[in-house]
Amino acid sequence: MSIVVTGASGHLGRLIVSSLLNRGIPAGEIVALGRDTARLADLADRGVTTRQADYTDPDSLRSAFAGAEKLMFVSGSEIGQRIAQHRNVVAAAREAGVGLVVYTSIANADRSGMILASEHLATEREIVGAGLPYVILRNGWYLENYTDQVPTYLQFGVTGSAGDGRVSAATRADLAEAAAAALTGAAETNRVYELGGEAFTLTELAEEVSRQTGRAVGYTDLPAEKFTEVLVGAGLPEGFAAVLADSDRGLSRGALHVDGDDLAKLIGRQPTTLAEALRAAL
Repeated sequence: MSIVVTGASGHLGRLIVSSLLNRGIPAGEIVALGRDTARLADLADRGVTTRQADYTDPDSLRSAFAGAEKLMFVSGSEIGQRIAQHRNVVAAAREAGVGLVVYTSIANADRSGMILASEHLATEREIVGAGLPYVILRNGWYLENYTDQVPTYLQFGVTGSAGDGRVSAATRADLAEAAAAALTGAAETNRVYELGGEAFTLTELAEEVSRQTGRAVGYTDLPAEKFTEVLVGAGLPEGFAAVLADSDRGLSRGALHVDGDDLAKLIGRQPTTLAEALRAAL
């Protein structure tokens, strides 16, 4: 058996490889892909095969997918480029005769209306249209999107455009474990899973930061356009800032709230909560 993991030099892809190893998959049966194989050296040291692959280079994908039984397709990170890049991945997977594609999509991709969701939904349709056996993992927001910002929250408070919307965020580690579970038989083929943890509002996020740090932190809700300006003022490119503000606006109308317990079922336990993730980050 050969499991090929794309994007293995990134946070999620690397965690998926580690989760596979922790599940007892022999290192020699895992192929980790990245644009720069030097960034995969630690995985190679553990016995994992590493190969160079770039979503913009179809030839590299065809070579990298050779002999793959299962493909862990971690979505690309270049917003606005992903439809063309992902089409290359799907075409190479079909040509290689991959027996299962597990793809990391976004929560409620078919109904959220978020800018980020459109590229994921197009990719889901590409996979299905190619006739490839699949598991679609619609990942909720990362808890790290919030826990990594604690120093900023302590200085400026929590700011966003989410209103009273609830976000079903989960740690990358939990989502990686779910992906490893899907790759090793825990998921039904040709099914979509909506993955998220215990939901919270950004007001509740601010309250939990306050509780754990002993410092008063509040939440300021802004119109999306004003929030975009705040993000640009913090140094983000305007286009990316607009996408983040749009995501918060989606959060306000429930786009990032996940019903059900798909994540818990895949990983065999309750996902890490906001309180637990903050405690670990402090």
